[in-house]
Amino acid sequence: MPPERLHAALRETPGAAWLDEALASPGAFPRSFAAAGRRTGRAPLPGAPGWTADEAARALLLAALPPARVAAEAADLYHHGDADEKRAVLKALPLLPIGTGAVPLLRDAIRTNDARLLAAALGPYAAHLDQAAWRQAVLKCVFMGVPLAEVDRLDERADAELAAMLAAFAEEREAAGRPVPADAAALLSRLTSRLTGRPTGRLTIEET
Repeated sequence: MPPERLHAALRETPGAAWLDEALASPGAFPRSFAAAGRRTGRAPLPGAPGWTADEAARALLLAALPPARVAAEAADLYHHGDADEKRAVLKALPLLPIGTGAVPLLRDAIRTNDARLLAAALGPYAAHLDQAAWRQAVLKCVFMGVPLAEVDRLDERADAELAAMLAAFAEEREAAGRPVPADAAALLSRLTSRLTGRPTGRLTIEET
């Protein structure tokens, strides 16, 4: 989501004037970041699907920082923030000139049992995760019920190893008489067709 689109989406919210003032006052950055939820609200942004007003405002505040400060500020805000602030940092990472410097934040989010953080960690910045860590994160989404639609570039990155992991998961669920989440079953079917040219066998699919 380009910063310009986030900014345009926020123009339609009551916090637009406050955000402009905050962006013009970099010295007040920590206070502005903390106050974003209260000043902009937490409603979803129609012009920026998948984002709430506070997340977009916090992402824009981070993106406005001098490049030399971004990595340290993002890490500090993530480690000391509440769940909403952590999620905003994770979602902001693709907008920041940070390279691979924030990969430890993704790994931390993936280790948590917070589904919202896990989903945010698998956005576009997850391109910097190595394949083994990415596969484990995708499988954790399946276990935790995080929709696989949240995973950026899912079909592009999914490989034979992930297919094997999903097949083993599906076998365990079937043996226990439990359904396989519909999105996981669909991904396994696509991978099997791509890798072998044959569809998967019948699975008990969880209704969504």
